[in-house]
Amino acid sequence: MIIKCDKCILREWKRSDLENLVKNANNIDIASNMRDGFPFPYTHDHGRQWIEIAETNDCFFAITAKGEAVGGIGLTLGEDIERISAEVGYWLGKAHWGRGIISSALEGVVDYGFNELKLERIFAVPFEHNTASRRVLEKNGFNLEGILRNSVIKSDKIYNQALYARIK
Repeated sequence: MIIKCDKCILREWKRSDLENLVKNANNIDIASNMRDGFPFPYTHDHGRQWIEIAETNDCFFAITAKGEAVGGIGLTLGEDIERISAEVGYWLGKAHWGRGIISSALEGVVDYGFNELKLERIFAVPFEHNTASRRVLEKNGFNLEGILRNSVIKSDKIYNQALYARIK
C-alpha cells in the first residue's frame, strides 16, 4: 500500500529502512512524547524488531520524504464493539520538524482509515503538554473531547493526556 500525500509518501516499512529509522528515531525529544514501547536510545536491534512487526501490519506506515524513511504513522484498529474506531500514532525525525510533513501524513492516513478501512472514528491521545502534536491534530480536523487527568506515567512522572477525535 502506498499513500501519496502533499508533502510525503506513506508506504510499508522495509528492511532497507533500518539505518534511516535508527537515525531519525534515536532522539530523546521524540521518545519523551511516545509510549514506553518507543525506546531511547533507539538501537539497530529496536529498529529490526519494529520492522518485523510493521511488515505484518498493513496499518503501520513509513513516512518518506525524498525517498528516505523519516518517521512513522499508523492506525491501531479497535476490536469487538470498537472495530469502527482506531487510534492514530505518529512520530517524525527532528531534522524534519516544522515542514508540514506530519500534518500531510496525518491527512493521508485519516483518508485511508475512513475510505479504505471504513472506520467511523479516529482518535489520538497525546500528552496534554505536547502542544506541537495537539496543533497537528487540530489542523487536521480533530476535536478535543477531553483531558484524561493523571492517565499515564512516563519516566516515573504522572501526566494528563488530551483526547482528540475525528468522526467520518
